[in-house]
This record gives sequence, structure tokens and C-alpha cells, in this order.
Amino acid sequence: MIRYERAADGIVTLTIDDPDQSANTMNVAYAAAMTEALDRLEAERDDVTGVIVTSAKTTFFAGGDVPMMSRVTEAEVPELFELLTTVKRDLRRLETYGRPVVAAINGAALGGGLEIALACHHRIALDAKGTRLGFPEVTLGLLPGAGGVTRTVRLLGLAPALTSWLLTGRRFKPADARENGLVDEVAATEDEMIAKARAWIAANPAATQPYDRPGYRMPGGTPSHPRLAAQLPAFAATLRKQLKGNRLPAPEAILATAVEGAQVDLDTALMIETRRLITLLTGPIAKNMMGALFFDMRAVNGGLARPRVATLPATRIAVLGAGMMGAGIAQACARAGLPVVVKDVTPELAARAAGPGIITTADVDDLRGCDVVIEAVFEDPALKAEVFAEVEPVLAPGALLASNTSTLPITGLAESVGRPADFIGMHFFSPVGKMPLLEIVVGERTRDEAVARAFDLGRRLGKTPIVVNDGLGFFTSRVIGKFIDEAIGMLTEGVPAPSIEQAALQAGYPTGPLALADEVSLALVQRIRRQFEAAAGDTFERQPSHDLVDRMVDEHGRPGRAGGAGFYAYAAGKRTGLWPGLAQLATDEGRGVPFADLRDRFLFAEAIDAQRCLAEGVLRTEEDGNVGSILGIGYPAWTGGVLRFARHDDFPGRAAELAERYGERFVRS
Repeated sequence: MIRYERAADGIVTLTIDDPDQSANTMNVAYAAAMTEALDRLEAERDDVTGVIVTSAKTTFFAGGDVPMMSRVTEAEVPELFELLTTVKRDLRRLETYGRPVVAAINGAALGGGLEIALACHHRIALDAKGTRLGFPEVTLGLLPGAGGVTRTVRLLGLAPALTSWLLTGRRFKPADARENGLVDEVAATEDEMIAKARAWIAANPAATQPYDRPGYRMPGGTPSHPRLAAQLPAFAATLRKQLKGNRLPAPEAILATAVEGAQVDLDTALMIETRRLITLLTGPIAKNMMGALFFDMRAVNGGLARPRVATLPATRIAVLGAGMMGAGIAQACARAGLPVVVKDVTPELAARAAGPGIITTADVDDLRGCDVVIEAVFEDPALKAEVFAEVEPVLAPGALLASNTSTLPITGLAESVGRPADFIGMHFFSPVGKMPLLEIVVGERTRDEAVARAFDLGRRLGKTPIVVNDGLGFFTSRVIGKFIDEAIGMLTEGVPAPSIEQAALQAGYPTGPLALADEVSLALVQRIRRQFEAAAGDTFERQPSHDLVDRMVDEHGRPGRAGGAGFYAYAAGKRTGLWPGLAQLATDEGRGVPFADLRDRFLFAEAIDAQRCLAEGVLRTEEDGNVGSILGIGYPAWTGGVLRFARHDDFPGRAAELAERYGERFVRS
């Protein structure tokens, strides 16, 4: 697990190389190997001049052993406590060894990997493509529990440690990590990195950690310092504001651990950190988040839903339409190193998508030979048919034909092309550059090779691709529609609009549903619902929310943010507050709806419809549903995803309560 090599100059290189895994993780084998390495270092102290800690993997150290952590139960707490104590004891032995210790970070050092590096006196990071440093634990409902909170606070000070590293989950490139205080040097090659490590050891034979030196003062002061103490309430308020009322335990635990640990000695601070990590690990929220954002994500990105067929990679992409979505898709392709041609009806419109490596044109002949075309024009079937008919003759034989539609059934759109087996939906999310999800939609005649090619292209673009079957609204648009419908229905019941928005935020959604509806456009919500109504015929169940949307758009002229008026009022494109006229749109008096019911109605409405999507075959896998709901439509991450939430033991009983109070839409499938 850890190779021990002492050179003639007395420098020992500890090379971490787990023989059983592709990446090093902080598991039982690592703990035993590090203890053995420290025992040998101490036995050979007189012959050792310094230590370099590095890795034989393409990454430095991947962090904690998530599979192990996800299985921890209350009964296993003593064993976990012993493991964490051993890991921390050995890292403390390393940094107090009495010889200079350098971390030669030759790849990603995330979580536990960065914690190992922080126990070294000097950190040199390789400026390679995949090198990232950070503490992603907060995104899994955890905190850095191998000294990460304690050492970062002591090295940087309370505020920088929390705001730059511990609470963000941000993954820094080497140069950025140096700017933010946890990397000392950056090297261009591995040889240079090792040479710099040896040079630093030679120049610093008496190296120690800053916090182990006489007279050490914590940067910015401890919480007992009046100036810092005065800032703490504001800091806590900022965290509450960032959480938007959603009480996630991990950020709060990190803040408390940092503040409390800054007021005590290092060993006590490490103990506080251990106890809080164990509390999080044995709680349900961390298990939910690890389930979705580690296991489900790994399965989805690993090709769980990708057909097992061989395909050729995309070589030249055509994008039809240079609007916001088309331009975003083109830029994503260009960033991935793919040649891109963007076509719009005029050169001036096409030029809106211009950028490095992107050709813009109004001439269809410039698309000749493209082996993938992604259509991103207005949501009108006739227009989409027209642009495909124009470009299909000039494309490479067997080219992938993809539509970026968010709601229009792919099977119907495929009828307008000559090769429906190569036609597929590739639903990107706005803004394309930031949103990580890609929803691949399979029509009735789409062949497996087309699905595999779309999946591979999505991964090349850095997206997480879920694969769903065709249907009205597919998965994401259909389910998020339940979120918006529920909110608008609450308005008709007389629930105050601010309470609706706040209930969603406190449930863990990133934005309020009325604000979201404005962003999506009430006119689009209306058009999509009318498409569903036309397709469903007599089986369509009309809701009070539908009438309210029609009144907003048709009577009051409030189509959403793009139109300058919606549920919110706008000035110069910015929200200025909820529209006062909303209170007059209620059709009954429902102001007594319990706040907890408001929160749960959002969560349950989406979860129950996701169950229906799975039962109907729109969703192919639960993993796609969980990942798609979190990454694509803002379903709260603390739930572990829309279908994991529906698996909880208390879900059926609560759904029955909501059905009795608010209608049959809460009856489970």
C-alpha cells in the first residue's frame, strides 16, 4: 500500500499505491500501511534527512472510502472511531517527526488526499490536466474528518478556511490552490516536482508546522478575539442565507467544528472533528447524498444505461440555431476539442454563436460531412422538420440526428427525417456551460448505436447523461412541471406567494417555484400544457393552476421574465418583488395550509410522478431518476434523489395524508 524507499541522501519517499484499487482511498489498508511506514521512519530517524509523500497512481489520493463510509451503522461506531483516531495519530506523527516532510501532489488530492498533504510541511502540486485540490465532503453531507477542518483553520484562519475551502466543496486547480493558501509551489513536470521537493528539504532541515512553533498565533485571531467574535454572528447569518432556510447538517457541522476547534488545543480540535463526522456518517442525510452523488452518479457516468455496442466517436458537429441554447451547445463542443459549425438563417444570426473553433454560417453546404447534427431551434415541430430536411442531404452517411427539444415527443419528430433509427433527443439544460446534466431521449425507432453515440458525445462534453424513453415531457420537464403546478395551485388556494417560495427554499430547492416559472416563461408553461392536453384528449385532468396560468398570460399580459412581467415584477430585467396582484387570483381561501404541508407537497408531487415515470417505462433506471432530479431539476440533494426519497419507510403514510387533504394526485402508483 505504501512503498518505502530511502535514497543515499537520506530522503525517504513514501509512495502510496493501493494494489486493490485504481485510486488510493483512506481505508483500513491505508491506515495499517501508514502506521507501518511511521514506525519504520521513527526507527530509522537518525538516517533520514527528509520525507516525500507521493503516489504511484495518476491521482494523488482520492479521499475517504465512500463505500465503507456509506455502510457505517451505530453499532460500528467504536470501530470507526478507532480507525479515525489511528489515521489522525499517524498524520500527527508525520508532521512532528522532526524532519522536513513534503507532499508531491501528482494528481487529484481531494478530501482525505488533501488532508494527508496538509500534514506535510510543504506542498508542491503538479500542474497536470486532472490535478484538483479541495474538500468535496460537504457535497456528500460530510465534513473533512482526518484533520482537514482543524489544519485548514490553523493554516489560513477561520474565515478564509471556511469561505474558500471547507464550505464550498470547490475543487481548485494547482495555481488557484496556491493563491488560496494550501499549495506552496506548482511544478510543470513530475521530475521538476520531485526536484523541488528535494531542494526544499535540503533548504529546510528543521521544518515544522506553523501551529507547532513557539508564539504561533492563528491568522485573523481566535473566536475569543473581540474583532473575530463580533464577526461570528454575521458569518452564521451568511451561512443561513446561503442555505436559504434549508437546514443541511454538514455545513452547520463544519462551521461549528471550525469555530469550536479554533478555541482549543489541536488534539481536542481533532477529537471534536471526529465526533461530528461520526454523527454525520450515521445520519440519514449523508447516506442519501452518498447514495445519489457517489454511487448513482458513478453508475450513470459509467454507462449503466448505455447500450453495449461499439461506435465511432463524433468528429464534426453541426448545430442548427444560434440562440442561447444553440450557442451554448456549440461552445461546449468547441471546449471539448470538436470542430463545430453553427447554422442559422442569416450570417448575422449565426454569428451570435461565434467563438474559438466555431464556424458560423447561413449556407447549408458548410455542414457537408458533419457526422452529428444537434438541432436547437424554436419548439415547433414544423420548423424542426424543415431544418432537418434542409441539412440531412449534406451530412455524412449515418450521421447522428439529435434534437434539443425539452418536451416534444421524439418519436413524432423522427417521422420527418429519412433515418428515424438515427434520430434521438439530446436535451441540454440552460445555461449549457454550467448545467451538468444531459437528458438523452430514445424514440420508438431509435437504434442502440444512436443511443451509445449520444451517450459518448455527452461524456466527451463533460456532461452526466441520463437515458430515458420517449413520452410527453420525457422525465425532467414532466416532473418539474409538477413542482410548478403545485405552487400555482397553492396560489389558487389563497396561500400567500411569499410562503410558497419560502416553503420550497426550506425544503431544499435552489429557487422558488414562482421565480422558476417566470424564468421558464409562463407562456411556455401554457404552451406545453396545451400540448399535453391535446395529446391526452378526454383523459387530461385539468387543474385550477391551469386556469390561473391562462389568466396570467391571456388576461393580465404577464408571460414571465422575458416579457417583463410574471409572478414577479421586473425593472431592467431584474426582479423587484412579487406582483401584488397575485393575492386577487385565489379562487378559495386556503391560508390555513400548514407550512410543513407546503414543503412536503413539492417533494411528494415530484416523487410520486417520478414513480409513475419508472412504472410507465419513461425512466429506465432508478439511478437515472435520482441523478437527473438533482442535477437537472433542482430536487433537493439531501433526499438522495426523487426515487430514493420515495423509498423511505414513512413515505406511504405521509403521501396518504396529503392525498386526503389535497387530492388524488398524491395517491401513489
